[in-house]
Amino acid sequence: MTLRKPALGKTSGSARGRPVGAAPASTAPSDAVEGHGPTLDRYDVAILGELQRDARLTNAELASRIGLSAAPTWRRVKWLEEHGVITGYRAELDRRKIGLGVLAFVRVDAERNNADATRALEEAIRALPEVIACHYISGTGTFELHVVARDLDAFSRWSMATLFRLPNVKDLHTSFSLGEVKAAAALPLAHLRSTAVPAAR
Repeated sequence: MTLRKPALGKTSGSARGRPVGAAPASTAPSDAVEGHGPTLDRYDVAILGELQRDARLTNAELASRIGLSAAPTWRRVKWLEEHGVITGYRAELDRRKIGLGVLAFVRVDAERNNADATRALEEAIRALPEVIACHYISGTGTFELHVVARDLDAFSRWSMATLFRLPNVKDLHTSFSLGEVKAAAALPLAHLRSTAVPAAR
């Protein structure tokens, strides 16, 4: 569907039962990264794999699964968080069970592609909760949006009242998901396992 513009956005656990990312009372923040090299090792990769499968693991459970004791496991998790490898923890929701039956892929063509205009459009898109993902794309168009809505009528009203009113938007080209084959997938880690540095406890 193409629309043309009219003229004129834990875990629980401790070194035994504290959340994975929560600091022990006696541990200073700097201790979390002490002794860790600049690259990932096999324990780090194992931590990433386990937390992608279940971010609610306690630190003790995580330590048991990767074969380390609790304290070094906690330090490694903190290192991964502080270096931006782990960016957060969240619950995954089934959009259909909370009344969001439509998933749309919207290609946005910008009116002008100068830096200021593009930045203004970026900021406006980030502020929209209905937009669950946004990417710059190659080829025709400027952005690809993933948008959720209750139904087709709700999406149509929202796109006309909101998307077309964003700064610098010229055209919208929309496709709709007819069924999810795979969604919210964990990131592959096999390439890290083959290049991980030797691990130090």
